[in-house]
Amino acid sequence: MNIMNHIKPGVLVARFTGILVIAGTLAACNKADYLDVNAGERPPLNAQISFVNARPVNIPLQFWAFTAQVTTTAVSVGQASPYLPTVFGNVQINFTEGTGTSYKLSRQFGNQAAFTASGGPNGPVAGYHHTVFAASSKTDITKDTLILFYDNLQPPAAGKAKLRFVHLAPGTPVVSITLQQQGRGSLLFENVDYGRAGGSVLTGDGLNVWSLGPFIEVPAGTSGLAVSITSDNSPLVIEGETFSNLTLEAGKSYTAFLYKVPGKSATGGAIITHLEN
Repeated sequence: MNIMNHIKPGVLVARFTGILVIAGTLAACNKADYLDVNAGERPPLNAQISFVNARPVNIPLQFWAFTAQVTTTAVSVGQASPYLPTVFGNVQINFTEGTGTSYKLSRQFGNQAAFTASGGPNGPVAGYHHTVFAASSKTDITKDTLILFYDNLQPPAAGKAKLRFVHLAPGTPVVSITLQQQGRGSLLFENVDYGRAGGSVLTGDGLNVWSLGPFIEVPAGTSGLAVSITSDNSPLVIEGETFSNLTLEAGKSYTAFLYKVPGKSATGGAIITHLEN
């Protein structure tokens, strides 16, 4: 299946840690029939990853797994690649700038044996879809980091779309997000800190692979996302008003994210449409 992401450009960085408990996770993949196919006829197992450039630097990026370049087209700021097949398990993901071949950042994912909030970064899993963001480090915005989310692309209920929100705009305080439809507002997420996804759970009983970057179901239709500073409820201006007029289609999944517009003090926003559903 050729799975693509489309993105509406406009004008996501904590270290999400842990690795999947393989027994429970692979059961969810429902791949028992894979072994029923003759070995020579089995399709290769891959992890599917979409790469996103959320850095505040106006340079397109190429993404690599170990020494193999995964992206074929450089990913511009505020843009996402299609889902691309790549290796899984304990994987080193890197990115380079433009046509350069020197890694600007390398990060190892999947180097722990248990899923915990303190064990280490998650690793890509065969048969699963993931989104990897390149962004500024939370502790030092002059440095880079990579964040990996698992994408739960199970279809929503009838008449619903699925939405995830990620805050990757350095210098922007904690925010809240309200869904606006038919003249009414509904609070979706509040207290979303830099580097976090709205509604994320990183510790406690609610911690699981999907809780790091959860999607929520929202009514489909013409919508707007109002972003405000949580501390005083003042509106956050998004360059280009990217979130003011969205069409959320029933059955589809979306990721909206904030980033800093390169060379400006402005906050940008973009939305990815995951076309798996």
